[in-house]
Amino acid sequence: MRSWPKHTGFSLIELMIVVAIVGILAAIVTPSYSAYVKRANRTDATRTVTNDAHALERCYSQAFTYVGCTSVTIGTAQSAQGYYTVTVAVTAAVAGVSAAAYSITAAPRIEPQLSDASCQTFSLDNTGKQAAADGSSADTTKTCWGST
Repeated sequence: MRSWPKHTGFSLIELMIVVAIVGILAAIVTPSYSAYVKRANRTDATRTVTNDAHALERCYSQAFTYVGCTSVTIGTAQSAQGYYTVTVAVTAAVAGVSAAAYSITAAPRIEPQLSDASCQTFSLDNTGKQAAADGSSADTTKTCWGST
């Protein structure tokens, strides 16, 4: 009786089944991971905007004005991790007409945040009002600032 040699490798069918399973798993996992990364990177905007607001309030508590605060870049700067462009605008008080005020806005500057359609802008003003908007300017404050 002749015995056939044992095969110890994989057949092409078995290999193709494994490749198909890995492909299906990758197709499911990749969008979820991308959404998670975008959500996690939003903290770069909220943290930078909040830190700038705190610095402006410290200046105001010492000098009673937001103008001339050296600890915050008035104008445009990058966020701490570089995903957002942060713009700080300060309005000086005019006697009898208006009070000193500021507004801080963050907008995405690089991927993957440029493709984050849910949270295209973040803003915070001197009254503490947080706001956020998606690409169509719809209010997404609760979602973007992490309230929900």
